[in-house]
Amino acid sequence: MVVAVRGDITREPVDAIVNAANAALARGGGVCGAIFAAAGPGLAEACRAIGGCPTGDAVVTPGFALPARWIVHAVGPVWHGGHDGEPELLRSCYRRSIEVARDAGAASIAFPAISTGIYGYPAGPAAEIAVSTTVAHAGPMDVRLVAFDDGTYSLYESLLD
Repeated sequence: MVVAVRGDITREPVDAIVNAANAALARGGGVCGAIFAAAGPGLAEACRAIGGCPTGDAVVTPGFALPARWIVHAVGPVWHGGHDGEPELLRSCYRRSIEVARDAGAASIAFPAISTGIYGYPAGPAAEIAVSTTVAHAGPMDVRLVAFDDGTYSLYESLLD
C-alpha cells in the first residue's frame, strides 16, 4: 500500500526511512541534514565506513536515534533538463530503496521527495516517478510518501487517487 502524508520524515513510524543522500554519503542540507541531526553522530561514522554510493543506487545504515530501525540512503540525480538519464536514475532510486529496505528486513518505508530540493528536479515529474515506481515495486511493503510542503502533498494525493 502506498499513501501520502504531510510531515517530518524523521518522525515517521516505519521500519526504514529514506535519506535523499549525496554520492559521498556526507551530511548535507534539507532532508539529509535533518536526518543526520535526528539520528545522531553514529550516522556520520556509519556513512564514512560505507564510503559512498553511486547515483541511482541505495545503501542502508542503522537508524541510530531515529524511530526507524534503518536509514536507506538513496542518491538521486541532479536535474540537467531531463536529457541526461535523470528520470531513469530517479526511478532506480525508489526501486533500489525498496529492495535494500526489504533485504534488511523492513516491512514499511517512508520516502522524502528525492532530488526535488537543491538537486532541482521539478516537483511534478518527480512526484509522478515516486508514485508510479513505489506502486509498481512495493509489493506487500507499506510505503509512505512524506511531503514536507503542501504542494508536494497535493501532487502525491492527486496521483494516488
